[in-house]
Amino acid sequence: MESDTRVILICSGKGGVGKTTLTANLGISLARQGSPTAVLDADFGLRNLDLLLGLENRIVYTAQEVLEENCRLDQALVRHKQEPNLSLLPAGNPRMLDWLTPEDMKKIVEMLSSKFDYVLIDCPAGVEDGFKNAVAASKEAIVVTNPEVSAVRDADRVIGLLNTNGIKPIQLVLNRVRPKMMENQEMLSIDDVTDILALPLLGLVLEDEQVIVSTNRGEPLTLSGSQSPAARCYSNIAGRLKGEQIPLIDPSKEGTGFRDKFRRLMQTKIF
Repeated sequence: MESDTRVILICSGKGGVGKTTLTANLGISLARQGSPTAVLDADFGLRNLDLLLGLENRIVYTAQEVLEENCRLDQALVRHKQEPNLSLLPAGNPRMLDWLTPEDMKKIVEMLSSKFDYVLIDCPAGVEDGFKNAVAASKEAIVVTNPEVSAVRDADRVIGLLNTNGIKPIQLVLNRVRPKMMENQEMLSIDDVTDILALPLLGLVLEDEQVIVSTNRGEPLTLSGSQSPAARCYSNIAGRLKGEQIPLIDPSKEGTGFRDKFRRLMQTKIF
């Protein structure tokens, strides 16, 4: 019988658009909302998910040892101390790319699906073998892009490949939204991006310097209970994934109220 576990590929065409940061924050948010969640680092070449979650010093085994049957899945999973509903399955040696097959990825995900409600796969950027392996094991996808021409063009190519592989649904997260630049028509608007990519918009993530601070600390924003703009966006995306009716934010109205100004002032003092 097919598992009810939602296996979601988080992918982009272009690197550096915030895909891994979204995976980490979404994983924490889903776990905090009561859903046992696994995050699988499928970027064997440039693995960073362990760093963003602050778990790099707790890795003993990886997906490689699981596939080679040198350890059990439970031994390789790294449970988050502060959020026990979240576990990471770390990427193995970069040389895994030389022999890993789509069947191997399916085997790993099948094992995870027996234990978790959500499996989030942090897909490598691009459309090479790492992408193809990750797609083979996925049921649905979130495409992450920035409102930049090159990122949107690369995302469009990825969407075509996801459609070819029968991935459904495919939803869009627009990251690093800068309301002022959009207002001044210095970057693509939300409508521009959704018209080009023709995907349902799962959420927006506002540009927020707190993302950089949290990334360097290895502590996702959603873990700290931060109410920064990006933290609220990540939590809203997790809620929508679970079927909650949460309205999209209006970027033009963000950051203009007294409460927002006061919050920024407090964050400036703290950090």
